[in-house]
Amino acid sequence: MTQLNYRCCIRSSAVILITTLSGITFVGSMSGGLLTVGLPTIAKDLNLPNNLLLWPASVYSLANGCCLLLAGSMADFMGNRMINLTGCFLLGAFILACGVSQTGIQMILFRTFQGIATSMCLPTAFSILTDAMPTGKRRNIGFACLGLGQPLGFSMGLVLGGLFQGSSLGWRFGYYLCAGISMVLTVVNFFKLPKDAHREPISWRRLRSEIDWVGILLSSSCLGIISYVFATITDSPSNIQRAENIVLLSAAGVMIPAFLGWMNWRERNGKSALIPNSLWKNTAFASVCVMVLLSWAVLNGMETILSLFFQEVQDLSAFQAALRFLPNVIIGIVLNIGTGLLVHRLHADHLVLVSTFLSTRSPLLMAIINPNWSWWYCAFWAVLLGPLSADVIFTIANLIITDAFTPKTQGLAGAVFNTIAQFGTSIGLAIFAIISTGVTQGSSYPNKVSPEALMVGYRAVFWTCFGLMLAACAVGTLGLRKVGKVGLKRD
Repeated sequence: MTQLNYRCCIRSSAVILITTLSGITFVGSMSGGLLTVGLPTIAKDLNLPNNLLLWPASVYSLANGCCLLLAGSMADFMGNRMINLTGCFLLGAFILACGVSQTGIQMILFRTFQGIATSMCLPTAFSILTDAMPTGKRRNIGFACLGLGQPLGFSMGLVLGGLFQGSSLGWRFGYYLCAGISMVLTVVNFFKLPKDAHREPISWRRLRSEIDWVGILLSSSCLGIISYVFATITDSPSNIQRAENIVLLSAAGVMIPAFLGWMNWRERNGKSALIPNSLWKNTAFASVCVMVLLSWAVLNGMETILSLFFQEVQDLSAFQAALRFLPNVIIGIVLNIGTGLLVHRLHADHLVLVSTFLSTRSPLLMAIINPNWSWWYCAFWAVLLGPLSADVIFTIANLIITDAFTPKTQGLAGAVFNTIAQFGTSIGLAIFAIISTGVTQGSSYPNKVSPEALMVGYRAVFWTCFGLMLAACAVGTLGLRKVGKVGLKRD
């Protein structure tokens, strides 16, 4: 084989690998977009009560976030290929189950299992890319495409979901389409995913010693409890006073110092620690974790509230609302690919700060908008600028986080990133729903479901998002000032 043919073969293998791994994240996020834009219709068809309206979205993030660290640790122990293929197959199966669900409870249940399946795909995708591609431009592009898959999939779900609802196909067709794509990608991955590196035979001794089971239990339980409590108080903030919620939050509060103490003990005794406390002394690592948490909370919250704003306040159809998210799709493609191509040439802190500063304009514009204004005055720019921060941070954060973990724990590195992102999404949606409901109920409008009353609540959410993005700017300014260039090719 000539040198040219060899390079072409390597390049084509890299393209296939990046495409299939990104495709799975695309499909998982697309199903979320279908749910967001179709929520009013889906709730009506499945008799989903108002107090459970946001649960199909919340339980997905809850289940995903709780299982990511376990999935990442198991991938490092057993091998990425097996975990990834299992997750891909289950993802397609449960997306299909969502499409055929007949009740709201079934939809919530299948979305929960879908979240668990996705948790098996996300960290292994990062680990597979890290193992298959050396540090440099190709890996940067791979991470960028993984980042592109999530916002692009969500936005495409919004657009296609509105299109399907406006036709005779109906909302279920979108789930059938996602399930079909997922199964095709599973077959392709079966033949194209690289074999795992040789590992020691699986044994109970290795299972006990190489996986930090106590750390996984403490962290996953704490995140799950907090997410669950926030989800239960979404409909009525007064639910926080219920005894069971107080007990659960108290338990979560105890788990946080217990987790930190356990990490300190494991690290001091030379044992494998889930997230060593020493990592938090790395300012760049700690800063990107906080920025990912804030950016994902704002991004997903903004897109959900924007969809409701277009349909409930401006009285647009699902299809008309979906069309208004097209700038989101376009800017997502340009930004993720552009970041992957340029991140090794530009200072990461400059990229992050500029994109985050511009993203603060998105919630600010929606906070001051008049619903009667033309879409081009504020809403267009809000949709366009909204994903800037998350799209840029995705690639840079992954490069920083994967560098912070050892080569043997790259599955865990991907799990840490995605856990933070999913936790931000879950908590963000719950908090924004609480703010929106509370402010709307406290408004002076007698009809609490009128566009005017709803807009009061939505406006409060937009102001909250603006404040969170300003906080992200402050964290980036202080924590990333010494980062410089990342993703440079190493000899």
